[in-house]
Amino acid sequence: MARAAEQTGGGGCCGSCVSYFTSAKFLLYLGHSLSTWGDRMWHFAVSVFLVELYGNSLLLTAVYGLVVAGSVLLLGAIIGDWVDKNPRLKVAQTSLVVQNASVILCGIILMIVFLFKTQLLTLYSGWLLTMCYILVITIANIANLASTATAITIQRDWIVVVAGEDRSKLADMNATVRRIDQLTNILAPMAVGQIMTFGSPVIGCGFISGWNLLSMCLEYLLLWKVYQKTPALALKATSKIEESELKQLNVQKDSELKPTEGVQLIEKDVTVSEPQQEKEISCSAWIAEPFITFRDGWVAYYKQPVFLAGLGLAFLYMTVLGFDCITTGYAYTQGLSGSVLSLLMGASAITGIMGTVAFTWLRRKCGLVRTGFISGIAQFACLVSCVISVFMPGSPLDLTVSPFADIRTRLLEEQPLPTARPTDMSEISFTTGTHNWLNRSSSVNSDLEMSSDSVPLISVSLLFAGVITARVGLWSFDLTVTQLLQENVIESERGIINGVQNSMNYLLDLLHFIMVILAPNPEAFGLLVLISVSFVAMGHIMYFRFAQKTLGNQLFACCGLKSKAVSNDSPPCNSSTV
Repeated sequence: MARAAEQTGGGGCCGSCVSYFTSAKFLLYLGHSLSTWGDRMWHFAVSVFLVELYGNSLLLTAVYGLVVAGSVLLLGAIIGDWVDKNPRLKVAQTSLVVQNASVILCGIILMIVFLFKTQLLTLYSGWLLTMCYILVITIANIANLASTATAITIQRDWIVVVAGEDRSKLADMNATVRRIDQLTNILAPMAVGQIMTFGSPVIGCGFISGWNLLSMCLEYLLLWKVYQKTPALALKATSKIEESELKQLNVQKDSELKPTEGVQLIEKDVTVSEPQQEKEISCSAWIAEPFITFRDGWVAYYKQPVFLAGLGLAFLYMTVLGFDCITTGYAYTQGLSGSVLSLLMGASAITGIMGTVAFTWLRRKCGLVRTGFISGIAQFACLVSCVISVFMPGSPLDLTVSPFADIRTRLLEEQPLPTARPTDMSEISFTTGTHNWLNRSSSVNSDLEMSSDSVPLISVSLLFAGVITARVGLWSFDLTVTQLLQENVIESERGIINGVQNSMNYLLDLLHFIMVILAPNPEAFGLLVLISVSFVAMGHIMYFRFAQKTLGNQLFACCGLKSKAVSNDSPPCNSSTV
């Protein structure tokens, strides 16, 4: 009997493993992993390709970044509205095919340009090559817009439906998706970078195109499997009647009526009332429709009960305290090597994963709204060390240095000056915009000459210690706002609201790049740090206001009654005391 029990237990374990690996949840994770891996490889590689194509200049990369940010800013609401108004499977499959087909086409064009660049330069006085540049940037922008549609429909809608009414399952799925994002952010660029280093740009383009072709087929199959395993994905709220009823359900979650039952009942009204609204649209109305959608999307976003929480998240994008090209460039000016930076990026990925773990634990203990409040306090507390680093020894902060000092230095170097010292690092200039970060001032060089002394590294060490540790609170806060949007935005508006949220994120991200353009010197980086921390503080103040309106006096209670507001499903803290 013992042997039979062991066989039964072993069979049950194998059966549970098989059921998990064939579940809709795992298939969704697998599809997201393939999609994210391809996205991260492409976003890393396209910037490098554009730099190499234009003679090691950042012009094309800057234009590409501006076009991408501007497009999402202007079209985010329209993309979200398209997601709302069409069947889920059609939206997911269409955006998947458009995204991958665009990347494949871009890869083929880039391969042709790399192979025949000299010939293209001679044709039509180089205009044909310029058209190839424009074509690559345009198609790459289409791929990014399709990627935005995919992210909205999968991460903001499909996950909610697959999780069903289980809020804890939804939180775990959101956290797992973020962990996948963290890992692919590090591993995918490393993989394609090795291929481009030991191969060539042409081989890199071919590899990315081939990967996207294979990934597209697998993701298409996985989407179909998830759709088959989750019948609720076939039901979608679209009518105004359903919107008003779902808003009431949103306030009274987990009470007398389950939301799924409400959707099934209202679905009958949709099938009757929907065809009566289809009328012939005039040409002027057709032209004005995108503008009306844009306006309505932003108005609907403003009227959401979680508006302040979403706006607070967007404010966190107005920062230089992340591992982007700006912070990396500043680290180079402070004497950090590439190997050290790679280790710091790995540490940031680890702390980001720790943030996803902290989110799930805090949500179970304190509830969703309080989790965001605690995460915000944790992030801001870690960023205090970044503020301190601005005033520590080794900091190049010097607001008397003009932002355009490098331009004047370059102009002076064009004229022979007998008193100039060619070895003076303060007179070295570079031809591209990013290299301004690599241009040392004389004060920084005097510190670098003290190579045996560790004092100059105090400032940059505190800076990166704050940036890395703050990612625990950052990603926990990001997941909190993400789930608040998932739970409190009605089904028929999920796409357009999340589209506007993406637009807000890109808007603040654009402002942070403009801020850097106005103060590009390492001497002004300390000021950028202070401004960034101020925006982070403002974002968390907005969230605090949202949490205060939601929970009232219960916000500061470690343990208390359930909130009856926006997130009334949030459990109280686990403790014997009330």
